[in-house]
Amino acid sequence: MPDFALEIEFGGSQGRVAGIDEVGRGPWAGPVVAAAAVLDIGKLPRALLDRIDDSKALTAKKREAVAAELVARARTGDGIVVALGSASVNEIVHLNILRATERAMMRALARLPFIPDFVLVDGNRAPKFGCPTKAIVGGDARSLSIAAASIVAKVARDRLMTRLAGLYPAFGWERNAGYGTAIHAEALIRMGPTAHHRRSFAPVARAVEAVRMAALTPTC
Repeated sequence: MPDFALEIEFGGSQGRVAGIDEVGRGPWAGPVVAAAAVLDIGKLPRALLDRIDDSKALTAKKREAVAAELVARARTGDGIVVALGSASVNEIVHLNILRATERAMMRALARLPFIPDFVLVDGNRAPKFGCPTKAIVGGDARSLSIAAASIVAKVARDRLMTRLAGLYPAFGWERNAGYGTAIHAEALIRMGPTAHHRRSFAPVARAVEAVRMAALTPTC
């Protein structure tokens, strides 16, 4: 379970330490979304802290409940500040997924109402945020701030993909969030890519080529 040890190590007892995490590097469709979270654990109830974990370790129902409480507290300034940032499919295609992810993280950080004293970012690469930063491998399972960010980002992106699923129901985005499941792959081959597909990703690029070749094939 994550705790506050890294925040204390790098920010001291009074430092404002932001945890940053992203969701959506691997999907074939949709944006990449990042969140930045700054926690004041002295103001957060133990019952909530005990429920904050790596978003991947929580069920969808538990993620939704924890995210709702975190966002509600953020709106009233009650123990947490949180901000979201994203990078579009066009940015992913033209920049590559790594640079687009860093852009989403930078946007989340920029939307905080203050510059943190220190930033903890999940992963093995620390973007140049303009303030002291440490990359933490497996950070969403070690840092409460990163874990909170991972939950907020995951729920925000899943909700977006569910809304898009209403426009493109064949792809199953309300269940697979744009990842490459069998249903998604079959629909991609049958229907071709949408404007929300990452055409630089190999499975989508192959589908684009298949659609192009089919259009060139004469019928008789």
